[in-house]
Amino acid sequence: MGTEAVQIFYTNELPKVLDQIEEEKGSWFEEEIDVDLKWSFAINSVLHKGKSQYQDIVLLDTKRFGKALVIDGKMQSAEADEFIYHECLIHPALLSHPNPKTMFIMGGGEGSAAREAFKHTSLQKVVMCDIDQEVVDFCRRYLTANREAFCNKKLDLVINDAMAELKERKEKYDIIVGDLADPVEGGPCYQLYTKSFYQHILKPKLIHNGIFVTQAGPAGIFTHKEVFSSIYNTLKQVFQYVVAYTAHVPSFVDTWGWIMASDQPFIIDVAEMDKRIEERISGELLYLNGFSFLSATILNKSVSNTLKNETHVYTEEDARYIPGHGLAYHHI
Repeated sequence: MGTEAVQIFYTNELPKVLDQIEEEKGSWFEEEIDVDLKWSFAINSVLHKGKSQYQDIVLLDTKRFGKALVIDGKMQSAEADEFIYHECLIHPALLSHPNPKTMFIMGGGEGSAAREAFKHTSLQKVVMCDIDQEVVDFCRRYLTANREAFCNKKLDLVINDAMAELKERKEKYDIIVGDLADPVEGGPCYQLYTKSFYQHILKPKLIHNGIFVTQAGPAGIFTHKEVFSSIYNTLKQVFQYVVAYTAHVPSFVDTWGWIMASDQPFIIDVAEMDKRIEERISGELLYLNGFSFLSATILNKSVSNTLKNETHVYTEEDARYIPGHGLAYHHI
């Protein structure tokens, strides 16, 4: 029986091999999930490739997931299922707040978080602060689903380090969102997962009943101890009420985690959440409703026990990373 040869492109050789992809037939992009685990997906072409000051950036046209944004060799977002990630990131916090009017998004350069936020009719201003101009520019150009979000008059787009921007701003916000790249060694974002940042910079920028929500990395049976449990325990040191929730994202090949935190209690009521979705949201949610969010907060025994017993607090001196390396690492 004959077999067809295919070309596999390894993420640790990214700059060298990407020039060849558009010329190859049957090309595959391979991502390292862990030191002993990789996965690959078939691609049609490379839509954009580049290296900014902060990270390697690739936009792929994949056969299974459509357009896929890959940063520092890690899948960040895929056209076919990004709605799962972004609905889970944005809507629970907004729906848990009695009357959200202002939001600050750390990261979010692809525009999807802002797109979901603008479905909420009560929002009057959304600040999106991304450190990487090149990411923003090519996402604005290539991710057509988010073009309206980039043009929305309520959007204040800032290119800056989120930590510096929050320090400088005098205003406070109802919701602050961490739509950041995963904490990888040498990457630009790991300082934004630390206790000192949460306590001394972020929390003071929340209005009294404000809510912080962040993506918190993989939360599967084998991966939740990488950073998810540490971020959860770190936020518990800063806020009175912390809620973790998860969902499966196919293009991430894992269950993913998000964490909400506030000094006001969260009341998770299915009927009330569905009522608020009906009253507050313009447009359709494809994934989230009251029942799905309630189920997302019910974690399996293994993950629950880890969160309960986690003692690690995320600091710059004692950080945890998911497998992979940022651009700064390659310069060492």
